Amino acid sequence: MWGAYGEIVRQYPRIPVEQERKLIARAKRGSRKSRDEIVLRHVGFVIFRLHRKVFPQHLRRHGPDLLSASIPVLYQKIKSYNLDYRDRSGNPRPVKFSSYIWKRIDGFIIDAIKKEVAQEGVEV
Repeated sequence: MWGAYGEIVRQYPRIPVEQERKLIARAKRGSRKSRDEIVLRHVGFVIFRLHRKVFPQHLRRHGPDLLSASIPVLYQKIKSYNLDYRDRSGNPRPVKFSSYIWKRIDGFIIDAIKKEVAQEGVEV
């Protein structure tokens, strides 16, 4: 069902938070290559979230479209990711990008499903 996305997940496995933050820093300085790599490394995470949030029959029917539509959200979240995040005590606290994006991805998925269901004329 996931076609080329499965190959992307295999080709771009998850990396340690330190490497991830270096990529994000380069992306924030304008590196398109780093920005694309961060997105590609999180395709598997979005697929995971889709499996957690979407009923199987809806996932079979709309999964790849939902995944494709989620990609711009990843690019947006790179821009707003705070490399200088600190905890309540003021100590630096590196946050994995997946931890930073999961609520936004879940919200996007739910909104997209509601929209799709409404277009199909089914009441939620």
